[in-house]
Amino acid sequence: MSEDIIPFRIDIPQQQLDDLRDRLSRTRWPVALPGDDWNTGVPSAWLRKLADYWHTGYDWRAAEARLNGFPQFTTLIDGQRVHFLHVRSPEPDAFPLVLTHGWPGSVVEFLDLIGPLTDPRAHGGDPADAFHVVIPSLPGFGFSGPTTEAGWDTGRVARAWAELMRRLGYQRYGAQGGDIGAAVSPQLGRVAPDHVAGVHVNGGPGPLPPLPLSDEELPGLSDLERDRIHRIEAFMREEFGYIAIQSTRPQTLAYGLTDSPVGQLAWIMDKFREWTHPREALPDKVVDRDLLLTNATIYWLTGTAGSSAYTGYAQESAWGATQPNSGVPTAAIVFAHDVAIRRYAERENTITRWVDVDRGGHFAALEEPETLTADIRDFFRTLR
Repeated sequence: MSEDIIPFRIDIPQQQLDDLRDRLSRTRWPVALPGDDWNTGVPSAWLRKLADYWHTGYDWRAAEARLNGFPQFTTLIDGQRVHFLHVRSPEPDAFPLVLTHGWPGSVVEFLDLIGPLTDPRAHGGDPADAFHVVIPSLPGFGFSGPTTEAGWDTGRVARAWAELMRRLGYQRYGAQGGDIGAAVSPQLGRVAPDHVAGVHVNGGPGPLPPLPLSDEELPGLSDLERDRIHRIEAFMREEFGYIAIQSTRPQTLAYGLTDSPVGQLAWIMDKFREWTHPREALPDKVVDRDLLLTNATIYWLTGTAGSSAYTGYAQESAWGATQPNSGVPTAAIVFAHDVAIRRYAERENTITRWVDVDRGGHFAALEEPETLTADIRDFFRTLR
């Protein structure tokens, strides 16, 4: 099997962009449900405004140029094409770091981190904190999609990342991620403990607490921990539907999302509203509107609604299966939306740093890039 690393440049044919605009202009809108608010899903009035901007104001070519401003590559690993950004620091002693996104995200999540991480000198930081960054698209996502085989669970993704870092010549490196990336990064420490110096996650490395908790365990929790338990329980009651669909019928879902750009946009925006902080704020008031649309446009242009759902959720092996502790130093920064609890995370991870933050949401790199960058720097400073 070839280990070639091939330069890659995004160059979407104009015909695809014209087709997107045509479909947006011909959207068959549903009648708004009573109230037309977030209680029943993405409100029609709000989505119409966002879709209109996507149709008439959003500039994919500008987004494409920004992405192409960073070196990108593809390589074939374990039968799967893997797309990645690889941005080397100008600092000669920079430390390699692989960053992993989640669902419904993409490499777009990390664009605002690349400059501060690779060139802290130019961004008011200490050049000793510089990183070489590697940002892969998860198999089945974006330009790493679609998947060609089953079985791309966290362990297989982690083994692919270890192979990618080997091909790039990195023998010792760090791992960081959120959402699916917060599961893949600790797993990378398990499959390559001799090479991974440290694991940093936003949102927590898992596992979540075993629910329901026993009557003996509840009184020993802090107020913060009890709040997170209550929010996990609320998630299981009120929000688990998307996981149930994506983990059981991803192909059926894919027909609608791959055929309707507004359907794809709504599916993604529902999660950005639920998982950004504060929840009451509209997603485009928390995250830059163009970044939201660039992320959604990548899903649309690559037709990866089905394969990303399949890779992320529809797996034969359980994502939440008990994992051994790798012994690799692990840090977590838990923003206000997230629900990780240290005492449970320590069952499978060697936690050496834990930071709770009273603001920010699930999409930390998009919502709180400066805070996340500072925490990454602080953690890896002693592990280089």
